[in-house]
Amino acid sequence: MASLVLPLLLLCAASQAILMFSTSTAAYPSNPGADTTDCSLSDKHEELIPVRREVYDGGRIIDISHRYTPDLPSWDSMGGLGQFLWLRQSMKNGSIANFSEMKLPTHTGTHVDSPGHFFDHYLDAGFDVDTLDLEVLNGLALLIDVPRDKNITAEVMKDLNIPKGTRRVLFRTLNTDRQLMFKKYYDTSYVGFMKDGAKWLVENTDIKLVGIDYLSAAAHEDLTAAHLVFLEGRDIILVEGLKLDDIQPGIYSVRCLPLRKQCQPTEVSSNKEKRVSCASIEQEGSC
Repeated sequence: MASLVLPLLLLCAASQAILMFSTSTAAYPSNPGADTTDCSLSDKHEELIPVRREVYDGGRIIDISHRYTPDLPSWDSMGGLGQFLWLRQSMKNGSIANFSEMKLPTHTGTHVDSPGHFFDHYLDAGFDVDTLDLEVLNGLALLIDVPRDKNITAEVMKDLNIPKGTRRVLFRTLNTDRQLMFKKYYDTSYVGFMKDGAKWLVENTDIKLVGIDYLSAAAHEDLTAAHLVFLEGRDIILVEGLKLDDIQPGIYSVRCLPLRKQCQPTEVSSNKEKRVSCASIEQEGSC
């Protein structure tokens, strides 16, 4: 089999969340016990400009997660995510290091769904993100464009002619064209799977990872019905809120690593979804 040189799609960890704290022209104060080590910035610290990037190694690695910002859309919110990050301890105020605290809904940004998201008995049994199959979340994936004039129905799925044996598919839709993930209000007109489209995928393909470019893989009109079809068997993983701008359709090596956190059944919000992180290496073969 001919070797394929594959670009890599990268989903970044929750620590990618960005909040610009106030800066000072003065050097940071010295800290207790730091007599021999100067942790302050030099007089030229104003020249230190951090690089925010989404493409690495000349385009070989591409970050397809969304950066956390106050304007990031959040589920069923018209005002966006809002403040989610606080600097709880500051070196400027005498702490030995800077410590921040983050608080946000789990259904925010690029995330995965666990079976307990729509099935209460799965939630009670402990089927949280910690139980998802990493083998499914990592490997070759097909990035495909969906017709822009409709939701993903059984007819659309059939017409896409996704090759048999394909296990991971990233569906790029009108959501990307409309830049919905860059608008802070939750937009119910997003494109997603209808129930019959989800059912066709489950019954007629080998797909186990479904990626999509808005906060829900299921269309708003079939929100519950499509999710039930996807999650009932516990073998399909939904990766939602992907950033698929300016990427050519084709085969990519995807690495998805959800935050590992086991939750008690009473922690309902924590059991639903977790922020996704990913890293990738080049591979060859079929999806």
